[in-house]
Amino acid sequence: MIKTSKIADYGMMLMGLIAAYQDRCLSALDLADETHVPLPTVSKVLTLLKRAGLLKSHRGVKGGYVLARPAREITVADIVVALDGPIALTQCIEEGPGACHLEPTCPSRLGWHQVNASIQRMLTDVTLADMAAPGPSPVAQQTERLLNAEGR
Repeated sequence: MIKTSKIADYGMMLMGLIAAYQDRCLSALDLADETHVPLPTVSKVLTLLKRAGLLKSHRGVKGGYVLARPAREITVADIVVALDGPIALTQCIEEGPGACHLEPTCPSRLGWHQVNASIQRMLTDVTLADMAAPGPSPVAQQTERLLNAEGR
């Protein structure tokens, strides 16, 4: 099964909430209360997202976190990579060429690279704004049109 980590799930939820409040600073405590995610976990995720340049923090009584750039400029890939590391479906992709002793004889190696590249493109095409928007995202609408055109 291909899935993101729980931390990446929390990161998407927190980033979506921060995006919904636009330029208002939200503290880690505000976000923990709103999402019901434990405060230590929220703090850890926010620190990682800030370190990746996706959030800015402000100190003080009215301090907290805001998006470092508009939601339409932050991709799902940005968030996943910040929290889970590079997008890699298989160990040989994650560790690079020469990591697997079976690589020279592996018939599926190139296929996995194509699949991985496709998933990376999809995650890069979907923005935080798309994820936070009500209704189907533009990417979901495009995918549905393509599937309908192919008769699926």
